[in-house]
Amino acid sequence: MTRGPLRNPRIVFGVVVFAALLLVAVFAPWLAPHDPTEQDLLNTLAAPVWKGGQRAFLFGTDSLGRDILSRVIYGARVALIVAVVAASLAGLLGTTLGLAAGYLGGRIDNAISRLVDIWMSFPAVLLSIVLAAVLGAGLHTVIIAIVVIDWTRFCRVVRAEVLVQREQDYIASAITIGLTPGKILFGEVLPNIAPLLLTLFTLELGIAIVVEAILSFVGLSATSGIATWGGMIAEGRQYVNQAWWLMALPMVCVIVAVLGMNALGDGLREVLDPVERR
Repeated sequence: MTRGPLRNPRIVFGVVVFAALLLVAVFAPWLAPHDPTEQDLLNTLAAPVWKGGQRAFLFGTDSLGRDILSRVIYGARVALIVAVVAASLAGLLGTTLGLAAGYLGGRIDNAISRLVDIWMSFPAVLLSIVLAAVLGAGLHTVIIAIVVIDWTRFCRVVRAEVLVQREQDYIASAITIGLTPGKILFGEVLPNIAPLLLTLFTLELGIAIVVEAILSFVGLSATSGIATWGGMIAEGRQYVNQAWWLMALPMVCVIVAVLGMNALGDGLREVLDPVERR
C-alpha cells in the first residue's frame, strides 16, 4: 500500500513553504507594516526588537531607514513572480522541443540535441549575467535570462521520457487508428509525462529564485528602489559588522524558499514515479 502525498514530509514541507510565499506575495500590502520604499533617516540601521530596537521596526531598518521586514515581504513577491513566470516559460519551450525531438527523431532530434549540447556548454550564471548586462536591468530581463538558460533542462528530460513512451503499446494503437503526430504527442504522450513535468517545474522554481537573487545581488534585476532579496543581501554585506541582521533575514528567506521547492520536487518524484514508489 503506497503512502498518500500528504504523508510524505518533503511534500508537506514544500507545500507549506510555497503556500507561505504565495500568501505573503498576494497580501504583501496588508502584511507589511510599512511602505518598503519609505525612508526614515532618523532611524537608520536600527536594531531589531530582540536586540532592544523599536516595536515599530520588528527586524530593524537599513542604511536609509527603510523597514527590513516590509522589504523582505515585498521581496517575496518579486521572487515568486519571477520564479513562476520564468519556470512556466522555460517549461513550455523546453517541453515543446523535447516532445518534437523525442517523437519525431531523425534530423529534428539531431538538430535539437546538438543545440542543447552547445547551449549547456556555457556556464549558466555567467551567461545569465551577460544577458542581463546586454538587455539592461529589470524583472523582464531576469525572466528572459532564466528561460534562455533553463529550457535545456526540460528539453533533455522530456526527450528521454518521450523516447521511452514512444515504444509503448498505446502509441502503436494510436498510430493504428490513424491519430496524427500532434494528437498523439499532446493527447497521449503529454498526459503520461505530466507528473514528470510537475516535478521539474517545482525544482525549476527553486533554481529561478536563486538566479533572481544572484542577479539582484549584482544590480541586474529589478530597478533601483524595488525590494529584492538579493539586493538586500548586497546592501547588508556592507554593514555586516555593525548590523548583521540586514543580510541575515533575506538570506534565510532564500535558503528556506529553495529548500522548500527542492523538497516539494523530490517528494512529488517519490510519490508520482512508480519506480520510486516500489
